[in-house]
Amino acid sequence: MLSATGWGTLVAGAVLTTTGYVLGYGEAAALGTACLLAVAVAVLWALPAPVLGTERRITPSRVSRGDPAEGVVTLTNTGGRTRRGLRAIDRCGERDIAVEVPPLRPGTSYEVRYALPTARRGRVPVGPLRLERTDPLGLARRMRPYDAADTLLVRPRIRPLPVLPSGRAHHVEGPASDSADDGTLTFHALREYVLGDDLRRVHWRSTARTGTLMVRQMVDVSLPHTTLVLDTRRRAYASEDDFELAVDCAASIAYAAARSHFPVHLTSEAGALLHTDGSGHDGEALLDALAVVRRSELPSVAAAFDGLEGHHGSGALVVVTGTGDTRGLGAVDRVRHRFDRATMVRVGATEAATTRDGVDPVGDVRQLRVASLDELLAGWRREAAR
Repeated sequence: MLSATGWGTLVAGAVLTTTGYVLGYGEAAALGTACLLAVAVAVLWALPAPVLGTERRITPSRVSRGDPAEGVVTLTNTGGRTRRGLRAIDRCGERDIAVEVPPLRPGTSYEVRYALPTARRGRVPVGPLRLERTDPLGLARRMRPYDAADTLLVRPRIRPLPVLPSGRAHHVEGPASDSADDGTLTFHALREYVLGDDLRRVHWRSTARTGTLMVRQMVDVSLPHTTLVLDTRRRAYASEDDFELAVDCAASIAYAAARSHFPVHLTSEAGALLHTDGSGHDGEALLDALAVVRRSELPSVAAAFDGLEGHHGSGALVVVTGTGDTRGLGAVDRVRHRFDRATMVRVGATEAATTRDGVDPVGDVRQLRVASLDELLAGWRREAAR
């Protein structure tokens, strides 16, 4: 209830009053009494709880790292008296944002706007909002929480990239396994009916022969796949900035494929992050998933390739890593032959010699070294044109 100044005034008033009466100093006693009265008036001033209506919104609720975002709080005086001495305090991440509120007459509203921190990727908790009422001297205050907490999602930055073409010629009769995506272009096999299947795909001859409702399984054999391996190991990157750039690169590559309605499989050494089928708002889902990726303490990235050894869908393999520790990256050779093409993006400054166009061919996997998103854009366009 009392501020630090209020407590100091209260102690000083008690000491001055006691000393003045005991030693006979009238001036000290009067000054001490004035201090005590000031504290009492301050407490009475701050005691009534303000009757206010509050509404908070975050615009936009999702934002790319570094882009502006605002918190907007609307305060409405729903009481019958003018409210003065109010200050709105909102918790944003790890810091408080305080805004002074002018006097509010009954029935009037005031809109508080403040910038939200977007320098770091991730979920930024906003709130709960607190209203602080203080006396003119700042001796006493009363705090009251309003509203629940909201969340601002800070996502990776992206650049518009082309999709890497897949060069393998697919068999005219379709894939030879059940791993291809369900589609409408090519007949693949017959299977038993599952609730929700399109009845127009029922194969009546097989149904009559087997006595079980059978449907045609149709697949899209030409749909390019993008398998993206993001190395999240702390030791793989020289700095936090390099890791953030790697996430931005992964987000740009994944979003480019999703924007073209192509399937994307996103994984790391810590496990699969997301798999999309090329429909709906896959790009937004990928950005949301990458917004909360954190660095891991695992020693090797090899586990990220273990789940790709059974891959049958060809397409493009993209590995995004840093210029630090390379333990486990050799595992890419085990799965390289299962994809049409493989590209490794190395993020961060390096003293290693590079070719004139910034791409190092290393075995069957070309390495694209980038130190910014602009370099990724230029190098990726060259890769797509190969």
